[in-house]
Amino acid sequence: MSAPAETDRGETGGIRTALAGLTTRGRSFLAAGIAAVICAYILGQADLRRVGLLLAVLPLICAAVLYRTRYRVAGSRRLSPARVPAGSEARVHLRMDNVSRLPTGLLMLQDRVPYVLGPRPRFVLDRVEPGGRREVSYRVRSDLRGRYPLGPLQLRLTDPFGMCELTRSFSTFDTLTVVPRVEPLPPIRLGGEAKGYGDGRQRSLALAGEDDVIPRGYRHGDDLRRVHWRSTARYGELMVRREEQPQRARCTVLLDTRGGAYEGAGPDSAFERAVSGAASVLVHMLERGYSVRLLTDTGSSVPGEGADGFAGVGQESAEAAGLLMDTLAVIDHSDGTGLSRAYDVLRGGNEGLLVAFLGDLDEEQATVVAKMRRRSGGAVAFVLDPDTWVREPTDVPAPGDAHEERLRMLREAGWTAVGVERGASMTELWRQADRERTGLAALGQEAR
Repeated sequence: MSAPAETDRGETGGIRTALAGLTTRGRSFLAAGIAAVICAYILGQADLRRVGLLLAVLPLICAAVLYRTRYRVAGSRRLSPARVPAGSEARVHLRMDNVSRLPTGLLMLQDRVPYVLGPRPRFVLDRVEPGGRREVSYRVRSDLRGRYPLGPLQLRLTDPFGMCELTRSFSTFDTLTVVPRVEPLPPIRLGGEAKGYGDGRQRSLALAGEDDVIPRGYRHGDDLRRVHWRSTARYGELMVRREEQPQRARCTVLLDTRGGAYEGAGPDSAFERAVSGAASVLVHMLERGYSVRLLTDTGSSVPGEGADGFAGVGQESAEAAGLLMDTLAVIDHSDGTGLSRAYDVLRGGNEGLLVAFLGDLDEEQATVVAKMRRRSGGAVAFVLDPDTWVREPTDVPAPGDAHEERLRMLREAGWTAVGVERGASMTELWRQADRERTGLAALGQEAR
């Protein structure tokens, strides 16, 4: 919720502000009055002069009274929810409080929103009594990811005759975050691992011997048989051997953001499909208890991410998912032309499961991707077929020899490579990756 803002009628601006607020009706009355007065002096008509003075003075009196009207109005805004998937609606609640001792006149409430969220909302509020409150709401919707500012909130005050209209703006803003669409994925076994812990995972700590043990301070309830007497004598307090702790299963999601790897724009473009797929996999792996990491072709990851990525445990999992979605909400094309920076990052250690969402690959970049398989426990690549994304659905399918060749190169390197065609759902692609991995595993057993 945005903090309440207040406006003070009569403390800011000057006579120019009041005159600038004259409406078309007020300017017309003023011009007609001045013209009538001039004609009255020329023609010597006293009655016409009195009519002209009335026409000219009326809008000026309305502007002065409106300008000097003193009452204070506090406004606030609340988003429900503040983070919404692309294509879904969010509701914005506006609240106005008259905190002065005077009733207000007719008010027009207007909120500024980006054009992609829809038309600018306007509301007409009747007289608000002293200490009274008015609440209104409107909906916003965007098919495009991003962070969109809402505000500032504006109030338009008008007189009963419609001669003058003054606008006052509040100072507070709110931000609506539109995150990528997330598709629920079925639980499958990729890389032979089904849970966050289990066989085949490295251990972060091991009780290899007296010299390798890492002790910690004694806690109530610790087994006295685990007291480490050498460390106790050294530190002067009771120390115990740290228990062997399994390292959480890791999953790195590589998102190819190269501008030259994708064609087209809009919510149904190939790049948006890749971002949505990466978001779906990140959320799915967090729910399964993995430590996940988002990596781009530039070698950058999410700010605030730990050395092992974000852990998927309880409340931390929800916070990690929110931070990842916020990052994907504003991610855009990079200026890079290759994937070598991402390869350098992956070359630094065992990444566990590696899931890549790749755009169009030439032979050189396909070779780089093939090398990434060496530093992962399992590797799945979703490669967008450029022919199906740039061709209209009514066109005759063109042979994708180059695309199939890139998939073959990745499969020979040990990847589970799946081609992504236009209109394919991430759920079906996820199942297809499982079927292909299972088929490769079966062929490997037969070869033995």
